[in-house]
Amino acid sequence: MNIDTENRSGAEIIPHARFVIITGMSGSGKSTVLTALEDLGFYALDNLPVALLPAFVQLPAMMMAPVFKAALVMDLRAPDFARDFTRIYSELLKKGYGLEVLYLEAGDDALVRRFSQTRRSHPLAPDSVLAGIRLERELLASIRSRADQIVDTSRFNVHELRRNIADLFSQTVPVARMYLNFISFGFKYGLPLEADLVWDARFLPNPYFVEHLSMLTGKDQSVIDYIFSVPVANEFAVRLKEMLEFLLPQYHKEGKSQITAAIGCTGGKHRSVALVGWLAQHLSAPDCRINIRHRDIALG
Repeated sequence: MNIDTENRSGAEIIPHARFVIITGMSGSGKSTVLTALEDLGFYALDNLPVALLPAFVQLPAMMMAPVFKAALVMDLRAPDFARDFTRIYSELLKKGYGLEVLYLEAGDDALVRRFSQTRRSHPLAPDSVLAGIRLERELLASIRSRADQIVDTSRFNVHELRRNIADLFSQTVPVARMYLNFISFGFKYGLPLEADLVWDARFLPNPYFVEHLSMLTGKDQSVIDYIFSVPVANEFAVRLKEMLEFLLPQYHKEGKSQITAAIGCTGGKHRSVALVGWLAQHLSAPDCRINIRHRDIALG
């Protein structure tokens, strides 16, 4: 992508500056994520008013920093956030700034439980947490649709969320054209709420019923060899690969920046894990950053 090297104010754009904007639902873990990114070397700032974002992105040039990365929590605590963020964010992207949005969400039940545990009222509806949650989802819908990454924190405790974020951001890489998130899961634990595409691998041979494989996972080579010893497993994997290679450019043309593809088996420990690993290794998607999460591997 060709970009201008100067913005309208004349400030130089630092090509290796990265700004991760953390936003999303109240109670979804934004403070935890900010701390996790700070531990990874990001400059961390909470509750930046959206009107100050254009000035903040010029900071690397003012500091003459050759490499700069910052994590900013921005949300509805700022009165004009919902009204102004999309416009200001779009303008800065057009000027070439390295901005990306990390959107955090969680199910209503999880959010209500967290507000109850902390004995806090919802900032949008002090008298009704659930009403505040629903209003916040509505106000943030357009921003969620622009997110580069969406993380559902419903199942995470604080430590698991920090580990997940560390896995996603442990390497500073350029912003990808698209993010492809693979999730392996167990159907007996429910469908992943964030999945755009879901495939069922329960028709494949199940290593759970093989004594020497049962306690292993789909990351172990002996399990992988067992699953792919039948021709239908290889054919299924190749067809999924070809389908994704066809679909990803189509989604990109429609403006989507993130796709979450989920593969499930009974417990989420063997077949789905092996298939996700195979796809991540063999998929030809040079413009995508691929992330993997084995949701239920420790439960299956």
